Amino acid sequence: MKKILFIGNSHTYMNDMPELVRRMVEDAAGEECQVFMLAYSGRSLKWHMDEEYFSERFNILHGHYDYCIIQECAHPMTEFEDTIKYTHEIIELCKKVNTTPIIFETWAEKDKPENQSEMNRRYRKIAEDEGVKLAPIGEIWSKVLKEFANEPDADLYYKDGAHASGLGDYLVAMTLTKTITGRLPAASFRESFDFTLPDEDWNHVKLSVEDEGITIPENIA
Repeated sequence: MKKILFIGNSHTYMNDMPELVRRMVEDAAGEECQVFMLAYSGRSLKWHMDEEYFSERFNILHGHYDYCIIQECAHPMTEFEDTIKYTHEIIELCKKVNTTPIIFETWAEKDKPENQSEMNRRYRKIAEDEGVKLAPIGEIWSKVLKEFANEPDADLYYKDGAHASGLGDYLVAMTLTKTITGRLPAASFRESFDFTLPDEDWNHVKLSVEDEGITIPENIA
């Protein structure tokens, strides 16, 4: 059985993405997977390791996780020195218990695509300097945006132009699954989640998980 801890913010919890990863990993690896999450709106890794240190410490050191997905603030990006410092602290905790850290490379806002190259540079440098795995989500996101430029129904973004849509989180989960298992789920795996409602209030999301399910069109998948 694989156990995965997610540390991040809304780019992690949007559309219940960790649950989608769980299902994809089980499909790709053929073994049971459990996911756990420490994700809070708008919070940076600095906040996690300053304000919530004992929660992070306890979960990493005593959770018996195989993988820890580390997701930093993206919109706006934090000070790079902070990202380096606090990512390193999380990685050091992971190393103490043989948990594999994975850097979650985020994507640029819809109206600020020029930020993607800096995101790519930062996360690749951290992954290389620390000798850990990178999930190149932002790089793949950029390529898919170009491929779907003429597909109006294939928007990776939620309506705010920053978070992921159900389709965007399908891409995120696919990338994480490949990073974790080295494989993708079966081609027939086209399910995703969308917990959003047509409302600007973030608290107004679907209350029943049974209402979240969406199917990715075959040509898009």
